[in-house]
Amino acid sequence: MTVRIGQGQQDGGGRALPGSSAVPLSAAYDTALLDLDGVVYAGGEAIPYAVEALGVARAGGMHLAYVTNNALRTPEEVATHLTELGVPAVAGDVVTSAQAVARLIADEVPPGSRVLVIGGEGLRVALRERGLVPVESADFEPAAVVQGYGGPDLPWGRFAEAAYAVQRGVPWYASNTDLTIPGARGIGPGNGAAVEVVRIAAGGRVEPKVAGKPLPPMHRETVLRTGAERPLVVGDRLDTDIEGAFNGGVDSLLVLTGVTDVARLLTAAPEHRPTYVAADLRGLLVAQPEVVAEAGGVVVCGGWRASVRGGELVLESVVEPGADVMDGVRALCGAAWSAAGDGVCGADAGKALALLGW
Repeated sequence: MTVRIGQGQQDGGGRALPGSSAVPLSAAYDTALLDLDGVVYAGGEAIPYAVEALGVARAGGMHLAYVTNNALRTPEEVATHLTELGVPAVAGDVVTSAQAVARLIADEVPPGSRVLVIGGEGLRVALRERGLVPVESADFEPAAVVQGYGGPDLPWGRFAEAAYAVQRGVPWYASNTDLTIPGARGIGPGNGAAVEVVRIAAGGRVEPKVAGKPLPPMHRETVLRTGAERPLVVGDRLDTDIEGAFNGGVDSLLVLTGVTDVARLLTAAPEHRPTYVAADLRGLLVAQPEVVAEAGGVVVCGGWRASVRGGELVLESVVEPGADVMDGVRALCGAAWSAAGDGVCGADAGKALALLGW
């Protein structure tokens, strides 16, 4: 069974399997919309193979855009960091949730309006870009209040200012609601945790309008800024990157260098199932193999056969030892997602994952 690039395949019941590509993904798509944390770098350092893979993709003509929910840093700062890591970038290559939420606010308040900012410089720069005026106090009669990640040293009093404004009925916006954010020392509280603080203080009855992944304003901002015609979302998180691609109706590549592991991938709901799966960003440089559904619920990819039997995911190698373990992952995804349909696969994957070394 052969499919068109990015369309995925269907098993006998019409359920989507991982997609295939006859050419490298960097040739099949004109623009890679790359998440940063967990994809390009982790803890400020480049992830193995990322610099080299992105360099080859860029040299082959693929446009690289860097799309992040982190609203703290300006695009210039992000681009400088990438360049220092060996990934040449300019500010125009970076799209942040601060830019997305600034456009959302500008579309809904009069030009030149004051906006109470709870966050970092990235938010302030994005608001000024839209002709809005950042302010620091709820007493300045802002037309809106916006929250974005402000780093670990954001004063507690800033949350109080946001709560005062929301209590008065000021429209409330958030760059994103990611509950956590990865750092060099581990996982810390993200902007979503800060949003919850304000929501509780404001009485718990009001919710902010949110711009970041996986919601449409972020996808809209990304397409407007990059001009992508055949975009491929590349990320490590199912609930932001992959769901955002799903909501935007575009294809996606999940890389296993960040927060999502294979066990979590196998239990993905339909909106969290990527079009393609790769170990790391080298997956951009190769064709994705075909994943074929056979009779009896068996799914084949490369040298691997997978199926669900008696509540267990079963994986078998059909070639000599040394078969590509990622083909085994793809076969397992096909079997798990086919069995789950529109639900979540509950089959035990322990033995199959152990066979792959995951």
